[in-house]
Amino acid sequence: MTAPLSYLQAIRDAQIEEMERDPLVIVMGEDIRSNIYGSTGGLFERFGADRVLDTPMSETGFVGCGIGAAMTGLRPIVDMGMASFLYCATDQLVSQAAKNRYLFGGQARLPITIRAGLFYNRSNAGHHADRPYPMFMSVPGLKIIAPASPADAKGLLKSAIREDDPVLCFEDSTCWPCREVVPDGDHLEPIGVGRVRRRGTDATVVAISGAVLAAESAADALSKEGVSVEVIDPRTLVPMDYDLILASVARTGHLVVADPANRTCSAASEIAARAAEAIFDSLKGPVIRVTTPDTHIPFSRAMERQLYPSAERIAWALRKTLGLARLQKAV
Repeated sequence: MTAPLSYLQAIRDAQIEEMERDPLVIVMGEDIRSNIYGSTGGLFERFGADRVLDTPMSETGFVGCGIGAAMTGLRPIVDMGMASFLYCATDQLVSQAAKNRYLFGGQARLPITIRAGLFYNRSNAGHHADRPYPMFMSVPGLKIIAPASPADAKGLLKSAIREDDPVLCFEDSTCWPCREVVPDGDHLEPIGVGRVRRRGTDATVVAISGAVLAAESAADALSKEGVSVEVIDPRTLVPMDYDLILASVARTGHLVVADPANRTCSAASEIAARAAEAIFDSLKGPVIRVTTPDTHIPFSRAMERQLYPSAERIAWALRKTLGLARLQKAV
């Protein structure tokens, strides 16, 4: 039987397998050789300096280099380290990676994968604790994945590396301790297809990235009260599997969306809006978002921990949409 893999082991294995499969796949970015984040150990020793490149700490520079490499035939995996560093390379991502295939009339392909870690809830304070995936969701030309489990992390990353379009891969550090058995062989998960993590009949929780674990805990708590909760993990934010989400909500009549990003213009906001537009007549209660307030992240761990979606907050939102909130204190 295959031993369970951690989230980071799954990421590392995905990169190794794709580099072995395709000599055009390269890895570049900050601190690759030193394996500071735990997902690139042994890559340099295995594949050498031509395919594993430690870059200067200039995000604009090495993301631009990766885009150019992709347009000339390589398949770069660009390791940003922290997702907050994406801001430094926003012009390259938005003005070049997202647009060039369109602007060149389809003559150029952009098979580049950008890996970015979400380092929130770790006392990293304001500069390093952002969850910036919503701002990139509105950029045409970018695909976005946000796996919450080791199997999905491996399968989606492998699919992203094989894509001919740019893919941003957001890896939630709160999921790193998770371990599970990952299918043997060439394990791929399709981009754009969500996953039902738990079946239910009374309410639907759509949970983004690290909020999946909290949503499952909330569903466990509600099951003891006789409430059956369906938990959906979209896995891909662009393109989003709205067919799966809307079918579930139409069946249960109640929707809670849990999203670690800031509340305004979040993935949760878009999902809530789609539900209100498409299946309003099926809703039996208010659509409730459980998100992070629009505030800077404090250094204090005790203060920071209260900001993000938790099992308690999600459970309260479920009770509220089901008309049971009067029995519980708001959290």
